[in-house]
Formats: sequence, C-alpha cells, structure tokens
Amino acid sequence: MAQTDANRGPASGGLARNDPESLLRRLEWTVIRRLDGLLQGDYRTLFRGFGLDLADLREYQAHDDVRYIDWNVTARLQTPHVREFQEDREVAAWFLLDLSGSVDFGSQHVRKRAVSAQLVTVLARLLTRWGNRVGAILYCNGADTVIPARGSRRHVLYLLDSMLKPSEPGQGRETDLSALIERGQQVIKRRSVVFVVSDFISRPGWERGLGMLARRHEVIAVRLYDPVEVELPDLGFVALQDAETGEQIFLDTHDKAFRRRFVAAAARREAALRGALADAGVDCLELATDDDLAEALLRFIGLRKQRSRLAAGFAAQRLRAG
Repeated sequence: MAQTDANRGPASGGLARNDPESLLRRLEWTVIRRLDGLLQGDYRTLFRGFGLDLADLREYQAHDDVRYIDWNVTARLQTPHVREFQEDREVAAWFLLDLSGSVDFGSQHVRKRAVSAQLVTVLARLLTRWGNRVGAILYCNGADTVIPARGSRRHVLYLLDSMLKPSEPGQGRETDLSALIERGQQVIKRRSVVFVVSDFISRPGWERGLGMLARRHEVIAVRLYDPVEVELPDLGFVALQDAETGEQIFLDTHDKAFRRRFVAAAARREAALRGALADAGVDCLELATDDDLAEALLRFIGLRKQRSRLAAGFAAQRLRAG
C-alpha cells in the first residue's frame, strides 16, 4: 500500500531519470570512495566464497581452516577432509531487480526505487572496477528485461539508466517474485553472486524458488523498506492507494489502537520474511529509505564476518567431538 501523496518528493529523491552520469559521479565521490577507504580496497569482503571454484579434496591438516571441512566426505571416509578452492579472477554478479509499483513508494523524499538504484550502482561499480562483470534482470508488471553481464563503467551507466525508466501502471496485477527468480534460474548459467533486490511485497510462493537459486549461486537478499511500512505515524485521516492494484482505502491514523494493530501486523510480516530467507539459506541486507548506504553495507559485512566466525567455532567443536 502506498500513500497517494508520498511519491511527490523533489527530483533528488526520485533520482532524475535523464542524468545517470551525475548520479554515478556523485556516488563515486561519496559512497564508493568512502567504502574503498574502509575496506582498504578489499571489496571481496562483501561476499562469502566469492569467485571460488572447487579444485580438490585432501586430508585435513592442523593448520587448515575448519570452515572448509567437507563433512559428507569426512563421514564416508572416517577421516577429516577439506575442500581446496581455486580463485576465479573474473566473476559475474547478477541483480534480480524488483521494479514493481510498490517499490516506487517513499514516505519522505526518497523512494525505495531510488535506494535500489543507488545500491546497485555502488555494487556494480565496485565490481567492474576490478575487472568483473555485472548483469541484471528487471521485473516490472510481470515483464522482464535481461541486461547481459558485462564489465565497464559505461555498462553500469546503461544498467542505471534502465532502472530509472518510469514504470507503466500496474494494471491491477500483484507482484509475483516467483517469475523473477525463475527467470534468474533460466538466464544465469554459471555460478555467480546474485542479489535479489526487492521489498518482497509479493504473492506467496517465491520462497521455494529462492532456495533452489541459492543451491547453485551465492544469493544475497536486499530487502527495501520505508519506516512508515513498519510503524505508522499519527497523520490523522489519510488516503492510501495500492501502487499495483489501484485499490484505495481511508484510514484514521490518529486511532492509537489501530496504530498498535498495524505495528503488530508489520512485526508478523517481518518475522515471516526473515524466517523464509533463513530457510532458503540466504543472508539479508535490510535497507531503509532513510539509511546511510555506506553504513548499511558496512553493517552487513560485519554481520557476515560474525556469522563466519561463529560457524568456524561450531565446526571446530564438531571436529574435536568427532
């Protein structure tokens, strides 16, 4: 659901459609330059197992990283074995981009689509600067556009320009993320890093496809949201319109009981979404319209590093117990 007046922000919040070059230049000077300093050029810390192909298996030695123990082979042979990887110096990253009507919502001056465009631009430029390729599949009203994976600054500009094209009316159709994920399975043949960028306001049923995609690729979900979608402020009587179906309703947000019910319903949706992503084996970067993009990315990197350390500790305990 989207408030009818919420999308009438200034051009800066809507990311002017006709100037992707200015946006990219601004992000290069602000976010990308800042991340370069904080990551010290190691953009690969954004990913786990990025650009690695399995090369061989061998017996475990005392100096080996326990995270690379292959437990299936260890169980069969009754001797600990580790996986050896060969780094693939040219990798591909894909963006599965939900550009449906609900992504055009923003309660202040920034819409979810603008946040999506900034994130994709930053990640795509970080990757292409180091000789990697990026591609995208754009979903809008059930139709999709495939942008093949290539590596150059000009290609990033083309991808950004495609994202900023105005969407056609939704014609009463709900978003179906299953179609976007299925298209990704068809198009992305080689093991890649796949970013699914969406607000995940969709028909149910996409969870199974996401889990299947994660079996073949490293999948990272980027969940876009606006603070108003989590906690409704006291705005008096407001008219809300569904950005995809066109349905309109009037609400009295001054009613405290209604706002409490809204928060409770939003919390249930949050829990269900996080559970679905966890079941699919997918990490999630949550990105609000009022977030600082660099800070959000650094938070995400920190969480992944923490999980990796916890997994390593658990594996070490398991090895000692065995």
